[in-house]
Amino acid sequence: MNRSRTLPVAAVSMAAAAALLLSGCGGGDDKDSGKDKIAGADEGGKKSASPSSKKSDAPAIDRPEMKLPSDVEIEFAKANLSDPDQAAAATDAENFVLSIRHGIVKQDPEDAAYKFYSEYQGPAFKYAKDQIKKNVDAGYTVTGEQHFSGTKVDVVKKKTSAVVSFCSDATKFFSKEVKTEKVHRTKPSVTDFASWEILMTASDSNKGLWRAKQAQVRDGAEECRR
Repeated sequence: MNRSRTLPVAAVSMAAAAALLLSGCGGGDDKDSGKDKIAGADEGGKKSASPSSKKSDAPAIDRPEMKLPSDVEIEFAKANLSDPDQAAAATDAENFVLSIRHGIVKQDPEDAAYKFYSEYQGPAFKYAKDQIKKNVDAGYTVTGEQHFSGTKVDVVKKKTSAVVSFCSDATKFFSKEVKTEKVHRTKPSVTDFASWEILMTASDSNKGLWRAKQAQVRDGAEECRR
């Protein structure tokens, strides 16, 4: 794919980001809640959601619709998480990733989906926008299958923040020129595998919603190779 996966703040480790969060330099998303009130529907595409072990008394979250074209499949392996907060954090980390792909296929750097699933103007928000804009500016969209597996959740602060990690496999995921629809196929290599870490924080104003605060993506992750 025609993309740069590394955040401008990639030198800052996820552990450091979590430490900042705990020290009071980061937190919930009350400030951004008024900026992304988005009318939507249940997610589309071929994303598999993580399970939640308990029913919530919170009102249903009005999520943006994320429908992908028939030639794009983003698949997440089922994560067996018994804790409902961890399951919610993992599901919305997946939604954050999906929102970037949605913005690319919609060719819209201002797409509502990534704004909903990230803290407003935070590092993850800027990363998502940058990924979408780079593809749009280059005249590329995406096609094929991208698979995610090995989901793990490390709680930073109970019910408030957690780091969600997983691996991605893009051996069957390619760039496609928007104008000509020419697909740029590449031979499978270790560079198709990436390790993801996303720092998620629970929304203060929208119970049950988690948003991405930081994201760190490392290409060429040998440990993610199947």
